Amino acid sequence: MQAFLDQVAGFATDRVAPAAAGWSMGQSPDAAIVAEAAALGLFGMEVPVAQGGAGLDFATRTQACAILAGADFGFAMSLVNTHNIALRLCQIAPPDLRDQYLPSLLSGQTSACTALTEPGTGSDFAAVTTTARQHRDGWRLNGEKTWIINGRHAGLSIVYAQCASPGDASGIGAFLVDLTAPGVTRYAIDAGFAQTSMGTGGFRFNDVALPTQARLIAPGTAFKAILTEINAARTYVAAMCNAMMSAAIETVQSHGAIRHSFGKPLNAIPSWQSHLADAVAALDASRAVTAKAVALVTNGEDAQLAAAEAKIAAVTSAQTHLPELLQLMGAEGLRPEHPFTRHLAAAQIAGFTDGATNILKDRVEKLTAKQRT
Repeated sequence: MQAFLDQVAGFATDRVAPAAAGWSMGQSPDAAIVAEAAALGLFGMEVPVAQGGAGLDFATRTQACAILAGADFGFAMSLVNTHNIALRLCQIAPPDLRDQYLPSLLSGQTSACTALTEPGTGSDFAAVTTTARQHRDGWRLNGEKTWIINGRHAGLSIVYAQCASPGDASGIGAFLVDLTAPGVTRYAIDAGFAQTSMGTGGFRFNDVALPTQARLIAPGTAFKAILTEINAARTYVAAMCNAMMSAAIETVQSHGAIRHSFGKPLNAIPSWQSHLADAVAALDASRAVTAKAVALVTNGEDAQLAAAEAKIAAVTSAQTHLPELLQLMGAEGLRPEHPFTRHLAAAQIAGFTDGATNILKDRVEKLTAKQRT
């Protein structure tokens, strides 16, 4: 395990970090770096060895994601989302479907995504309006998904769609969709916070024909399944936010030792050191909360509350202290070779993904109240 993580760290330092500045300004990762990620096994971390993966546990996956996010959050999110589809195929897909798609996912030739968010709904998963209707030879899919990680280039997706009446959580099913199929229209999403390494985009479904076996999770169980998956996602996103904070702190500490102001190094100025100490303390606290969630998810225990608390703590810490850390760097921190501007953007994105922070706070309040009764 440690040898694997050491390799990931080397890859992050030598390959991801140098390219990340360009990604933050609109460039996209090239095929060579994706192939290198595949060669390291990053698309098959938790995939069983028998299916060509590394057979690692969730804690190791989380550590690898964090290492990559310290260099570039978007690239890490893109990789782990393809990984997640590979893992789900091994867990729930019929063997022929698994064997059809898994090799190209593990090799990085095909990227993949989970499609939940729609133009009219985000954290309220039960409100999805994309529909899947039974047809004589399978299913017909109609609707739109947007703000999807890897959406602009993914070749495969697990799409959550309503099979019954609108708003009926028990009617939601999960379907494996080939995004190159007739009736699928793809589009990219670009924004001021570029993060093009995340590959954000969307797609529209116009009467897309799916075979019967494309339904991976039946209505009645899909909604619960995605909530369980999201506990894991919230946990590794928390670890990734902590890693961005750690990278920023390390950069500030190094800068403070060599940059002088009024005849002394910055790290000898009490007010400067105080702001840095606040960030370090916040990171330590967030890491402790995240570690609890990682342990619960790894052991297969109920992580609803812990995962939500971890993501809230890590995102809030990053959103609060990354601007302060940039301020400690001065204008030097704006240089693209430093991680501050892309990490600032990523911290805002992290606040939306896998449950918006304000929604999660309400969730924590309800779960905490339930535990008291």
